Amino acid sequence: MLRFENVGMRYGVGPEVLRDVNFSLAPGSFHFLTGASGAGKTTLLKLMYLALRPTRGLVHIFDRDISLTPREELPALRQRIGVVFQDFRLIDHLSAVENVALPLRVAGAENVEINEHVRELLSWVGLGDRLDARPSTLSGGQQQRIAIARAVINRPSLLLADEPTGNVDDRIAVRLMYLFEELNRTGTTVVIATHSNALLDKFGHPVLRLNEGELTVQRGKPSATAKPS
Repeated sequence: MLRFENVGMRYGVGPEVLRDVNFSLAPGSFHFLTGASGAGKTTLLKLMYLALRPTRGLVHIFDRDISLTPREELPALRQRIGVVFQDFRLIDHLSAVENVALPLRVAGAENVEINEHVRELLSWVGLGDRLDARPSTLSGGQQQRIAIARAVINRPSLLLADEPTGNVDDRIAVRLMYLFEELNRTGTTVVIATHSNALLDKFGHPVLRLNEGELTVQRGKPSATAKPS
């Protein structure tokens, strides 16, 4: 599914943000990504969803070597990746339903399928009464749940989420984690970046831990599939 080999990343002529990163994620696995602020988590996620190419080393995703993949073929790969950003990136003039429906419309789904799945998912994340609301009328936590629903609506092969529970209360945070686990059980590989030790302890998945640009893999449940390369 995803493999990093001796990956290094720097911006311009500055120091390396990531150094000699080696890990692999098996299809259908679930991992947390953690580390202090400035450790390189966001940069690592950007490499995973193909917003960046490494300055050295190799990144393989969906059996493709990204360094050898033409730029015009990257959008098709990105369509298989769902991303939950910290800043939500919702479209202001669209309603909750319309924002969540975007990935399905891009994929060419029928209107009947879109309406059924989008409304059902928004109800599941506790926004069944705000279907027509614009993002500007919603709280940060509500916007975050819309962003999560949009990322998972088309059941991506890989889901990446950057602090997806940071703006919600503990009850909603646990509910969202159950949503991620349910998606994972259908075969989606999931990576959740978080600072929450409570989530790490409660859900027990393996942890990718970044410390000053260097990554270690910490085992979780015995069935976990993350492994050092």
